Amino acid sequence: MNVLLVAGARPNFMKIAPIYRASLLYGSVRCSIVHTGQHYDREMSGTFFEELEIPEPAYSLNAGSGSHAVQTAAVMVAFEQVCLQEKPDLVMVVGDVNSTLACSIVAKKCGITVAHVEAGLRSFDLAMPEEINRMVTDAISDLFFVTEESGADNLLREGKAPGAIHAVGHVMVDNLLRQVERLSLQDVGNFQGYSLKQRGKPYLFLTLHRPSNVDRREVFQGIAAAINTLAADRSVVFPVHPRTRSMMEAHGISLSQRVVLLPPLGYREALYLWKDAECVLTDSGGLQEETTALGVPCVTIRENTERPVTVEMGTNVLAGVTADRIVAGYRESLEKRSSATVPPLWDGKASERIWQVLAGQPAGIETP
Repeated sequence: MNVLLVAGARPNFMKIAPIYRASLLYGSVRCSIVHTGQHYDREMSGTFFEELEIPEPAYSLNAGSGSHAVQTAAVMVAFEQVCLQEKPDLVMVVGDVNSTLACSIVAKKCGITVAHVEAGLRSFDLAMPEEINRMVTDAISDLFFVTEESGADNLLREGKAPGAIHAVGHVMVDNLLRQVERLSLQDVGNFQGYSLKQRGKPYLFLTLHRPSNVDRREVFQGIAAAINTLAADRSVVFPVHPRTRSMMEAHGISLSQRVVLLPPLGYREALYLWKDAECVLTDSGGLQEETTALGVPCVTIRENTERPVTVEMGTNVLAGVTADRIVAGYRESLEKRSSATVPPLWDGKASERIWQVLAGQPAGIETP
């Protein structure tokens, strides 16, 4: 089986790494990594791939940034050439970035089977570009690997064949558990958060990057007010996304001196900080899931989530974007810590189940 495994940006590699490693257990599988280059990332050096224990991509498309249309078109044109050259049996896409959409469309029009990992997630908010990417990708995919029950429910409601839907767990959790293990063996003395953790005091971990949160002054000001309130008696560690930093300057956002501003962190440095935080505050989709997997309280600074299991079973609280609700969400998240559970199959073996399905072996929990 000749498989092209697609990643669009650095976070996608955290998802495809365990899938690639699991493919090596099958001698009949030839799995090639395709990096669309949707975003330039200076941190994606050879060391980056070594840490993930995967080879550098077989194909780097260097699509670059631009508007959604420009970026999607560039990926499609470049990926078509790869498909024509490789003639793969299967194209596997992950998540919900523009490359996920672009490569699934190209593969389908070339008559190639498409498998979507993290299929079926829905925020039901069409103002989110990611929601459009998810919906279109699922509309044309052939195989659906879902992370939680809501994903399967959504796909069945949209008319997908039950036999094509496979609950396998979450590949992001596969990577997370492996990285926690590797981190325990690593010298962390040069990590930027090392001295802060040595103080042994409770701290919060914050990420904020969504345009809906940082582009509108009044929304950003409300979020900042909540952060400053929470920072009154504890530190808040805040790796600042470049877009967010520019918006802070444009809007004149002022944060407490107890908010520790850091540059963007690599995966392990961020993990080193947030895994031991009193609470994580974020508008990231992935962190909602990772905190649930490790039992870390989480407040999602959004009005909706496409990952409802993190709220229903896990440590996540969907707080909205106003100051009072975020502060209340923080308190609620601490209360949830004792009763929260890890969703079914989030055990670090999702990637193995994916390949078992592709090999025709029983895996995961099939839909009714």
